[in-house]
Amino acid sequence: MAKDGKHRKHEIWNADAADVRESLRVPGGERIELAAYDARATPSGPQDKEAGLEATAVMAEHLADLQERLFAASTAGDRRRILLVLQGMDTSGKGGTVKHVIGLFNPSACRIKAFKAPTPEELAQHFLWRVWKPLPFPGELGIFDRSHYEDVLAAGVRKIVPRREIERRYDEINQFEKSLTDDGVTLIKCFLHISYGEQRRRLLDRLDRPDKHWKFNPGDIDDRALWPAYQKAYEKVLDRCPTPHAPWHLIPADRKWYRNWAISRLLLEHLEALDPQYPKAQFDAAEYRERLLKQS
Repeated sequence: MAKDGKHRKHEIWNADAADVRESLRVPGGERIELAAYDARATPSGPQDKEAGLEATAVMAEHLADLQERLFAASTAGDRRRILLVLQGMDTSGKGGTVKHVIGLFNPSACRIKAFKAPTPEELAQHFLWRVWKPLPFPGELGIFDRSHYEDVLAAGVRKIVPRREIERRYDEINQFEKSLTDDGVTLIKCFLHISYGEQRRRLLDRLDRPDKHWKFNPGDIDDRALWPAYQKAYEKVLDRCPTPHAPWHLIPADRKWYRNWAISRLLLEHLEALDPQYPKAQFDAAEYRERLLKQS
C-alpha cells in the first residue's frame, strides 16, 4: 500500500543525516504533495542557524580539495563532471545558493548558467537545444539556475505549449538526462521548496529596501498569482522525472542557512562518492627536481 504524503515526509526527512542524498531524495513512483512538506523544516543535519553556518564552513576546505582532484583527473582523460540543477519558485534561493555554496569552490572550474525566458532564436529550435552549450566540460562543476525544466513548468502553467507537447517533454527530459549520466555527468537536481508566506516576506523585503530593488521583477507578482498552478506543475515534475540516474532532492528553503548546508552536503557526498584522484605523473619527478636544484 502506498504511503500518504505526510507519513512519507516523516520517513524521508528524519533519516540519518549521514547520507543527505537519501534523506532528502524524492521517492520515485509515488505522487508528491508539496503541501505535506514543511518548507521551514530541518529534516537532517544541523538544527539551528549557528550550527548550520559552522557545519557549512567546515565543509569548504574538503569541497575545494575534491573539486581540484576532479579537475586534475580530467587532464588525464577522466570525463566525469557534476551538474547541479536548481529549480524553485521566485525568491526560493537559486541565486543565493550560487553565491553562498558555489562561492566555496574555485570559480575557474565552475560553469554557471542562469536560464531566462527563451529568445526568438531559442524558440525556433528544439527545447533542449539551448541546454547543450552551457553543459560542464570534464572536470567541471556546472550549475543551472533554472534549467530545461522551465520548458515544462512555465511553458505548461502559462499554456505557452500545448499539453500534448508538454507530456512528450517529460520523456525527452528523462532520456536527455540518461544520455548525460552515460557520458560521465553526475546530476544533482534540487527543488528549493519555499512557502507562500516566506516568498511574500522576501518580495516585500526587495520592495522595502532600495539596495534590493534591482532584484525585484514585476513579473514575480504575476507568477505569485499562479502559485497553485506552479505547485501542481512542480509536483508533476517531481513525480515524472525522478530516475535512478537522476533523482530529485527536495530542499526546505525557508531557512537560508539550512538550504545552503543541505546543498553543500549533497555536493560533498556526491564528490566523495566519485572519489577523484590526482593523475600519476608521466615523467620522473625526482629527475626534474635534481635538474632544478642544479640550476643557479
